[in-house]
Amino acid sequence: MRRFLLAAVMFGTASGAQAADMPDFLRGSIAASPPPLNRNWDGWYVGGQVGYESAEIDFSRSVVSLTNFIFRNSTLQAPTSDWSLLNKNHAQGSSFGAFVGRNYQWEDIVFGFEANYSYFNNTKSSSSSSIALGIVNPPGTTPPPGHTYTYNTSMTGAAALEVKDVVTLRGRAGWATSNFLPYVFGGVAVGRMNVARSVSTNVVLRDDEVVTTDIGGVMTTFSLPPVFTAIPSLSQSNSEQRTNSFVAGWTGGLGMEYMMWGNLFMRGEWEYIKFLKVKDTVVTLNSVRLGIGYKF
Repeated sequence: MRRFLLAAVMFGTASGAQAADMPDFLRGSIAASPPPLNRNWDGWYVGGQVGYESAEIDFSRSVVSLTNFIFRNSTLQAPTSDWSLLNKNHAQGSSFGAFVGRNYQWEDIVFGFEANYSYFNNTKSSSSSSIALGIVNPPGTTPPPGHTYTYNTSMTGAAALEVKDVVTLRGRAGWATSNFLPYVFGGVAVGRMNVARSVSTNVVLRDDEVVTTDIGGVMTTFSLPPVFTAIPSLSQSNSEQRTNSFVAGWTGGLGMEYMMWGNLFMRGEWEYIKFLKVKDTVVTLNSVRLGIGYKF
């Protein structure tokens, strides 16, 4: 028994020494793979892009300043300024453009700034409508006793808007992981637009008089036939048109870039832009783009 234990110990010692001299793959242990290295995103870059544009154009208040001018200094200015004559419309189109920017990288974190330009194809819409309402004794009206003034007011309006192109200046922040760079961005936008609007008004004053008189000792109240009077000073047309109007706004969105080979990368992103009012019209844009670029 003692000889068997001694032989087993010697065999185990010899086997351990031989295993120590064997290659790793023969010993049954595989060396851990090194973690993938992140790509270097630091530096200037430039590229081109194509996209799909969806615009929400709110024409509901587009002619308010025109009607305010027609009804200025009259009792109709206040009540008609609350009317929403036109509709909200949706426009779709395609785009193409270019971008240039600069990245600064600290380990996995990437910050940068970028200038982005997009030219829009057929991103435009229009709206037209009419409305007619009777405004009874509006504030500021002083009819004689027994009289009721009703201003029968009608409007016919139209508006059109086209977004031609947009430049955005934006900062961005991303996280580098292997060949991927997801990022968010935000900044300012300037759009170039064509805007047109027009309105026609017609106002007729209806005077309803109620008379109370003594007929045969009985006080009797009756209505006289209404009297209609056209008001030429409030029945006018007004229009306005601007070409290549520059409109400021703000932008925000998110995207993803992928380094394909060398310093060539591709990107996909979503962008939201909201512009300031242009001629009482509100415009917002949603864009989805694909691009390809090169980092120097």
